[in-house]
Formats: sequence, C-alpha cells, structure tokens
Amino acid sequence: MYAVIKTGGKQYRVKAGDLLVVEKLDGEAGANVTFNEVLLLGEGADVVVGSPTVDGASVTGALIETRKGQKVKIFKKIRRQGYRRTKGHRQLETVVRVTSVAGAGKTDKWDGKIDLTSKAVLDARARGLGDAAVPAAVTPAGVTVEDVAVKASKASPKVKAAVVEHADPVAEAPAKKAAPKKAAAPKAKKAEGGEEA
Repeated sequence: MYAVIKTGGKQYRVKAGDLLVVEKLDGEAGANVTFNEVLLLGEGADVVVGSPTVDGASVTGALIETRKGQKVKIFKKIRRQGYRRTKGHRQLETVVRVTSVAGAGKTDKWDGKIDLTSKAVLDARARGLGDAAVPAAVTPAGVTVEDVAVKASKASPKVKAAVVEHADPVAEAPAKKAAPKKAAAPKAKKAEGGEEA
C-alpha cells in the first residue's frame, strides 16, 4: 500500500518503511509525525484519489533528525565590470521514517526498528573517525556523554575539552629523549700547494 502526501509545498510517494527527506518539520529526534494531507492511496490496481485529499487517510512516521542539506552555490557576475559574487546556502531538512499508511479502511504498518543515528555520525563512522568526532550538538538525546580533558600542543597551551561517549584511562607515554649530537671531526685545511696541513 502506498500514498501520495503533500508537505512543505511538495508531493511525495511513500509506503511503510520508507526513509523520507522533507522540508523542515517541528519536533525533536524520536517524535511522532503525522501527515494528514494524503492526496492519493493505492494498492495494486485499487486507487483512491482525493478531492483534494482522501477523507480519514493519514501517514505516520518517526522523526529521525533535522539537519542542513547539501550546499547550493549562488554565483552572480556582470561581464566586463569586474563584478563577481559567490554565496552558499544550506536548506534545513528533516528525515522521517514512515511507520504506517492508513486510509480507505486499510492499514499498512512497518515492523522494523527505528534507528535514530544521524547522518553526521554515519559519515564519521564511514571515514573511520568514530562517534567521538561528531560535535555534541548532533549527539542524540538518549546518549550520555562525559567531558574529557585533552592536552593541547605547545602552540596552544590552553586545555581543551572534548565530548566522547566512552573514555578509557590512558597512561601517558614517557617522553622521548633526544639522542646527543655527535661532534663532527674538524676538516683539515688544504695548503696552497695542494698538500694537507
């Protein structure tokens, strides 16, 4: 069973279990979302078209995350005038997992597990950086974090704080001692006659 819904001025064809990226919706990660503007319901050859919406039909889902989309570049130029301007824009978008489609006396539910892992965490894992590379602002609400002090380099003597999910105590490695420099043997000067002194 599938449905065509309207949200954010756009129309989407969805079915139970789909991962849907729409214009920004209100709510925190894990909240339930209901789309009541269902324009069409279909199952096989049976199609119910609304005028403009199907009465009593609804699509429900779980809000996974709200994030910024891909960057769109805006470039302006007036030829022969030395005028060039480049700007970028990232539109806010919401990721929703569709859990059920209901209407016309039928209901189709998705029985899978909803994973609230954000795209930033998945990208960091794909690059081998782990969850600790993700800023605290994108950490899901159910995850507990603790602050761990990180030693700064000589260039910046301040102590910085990093947020990680789990930190094991690490013994400090002994500082490497620099090997003493060997004194170079003095080179013998050549005399004017080509003989060494």
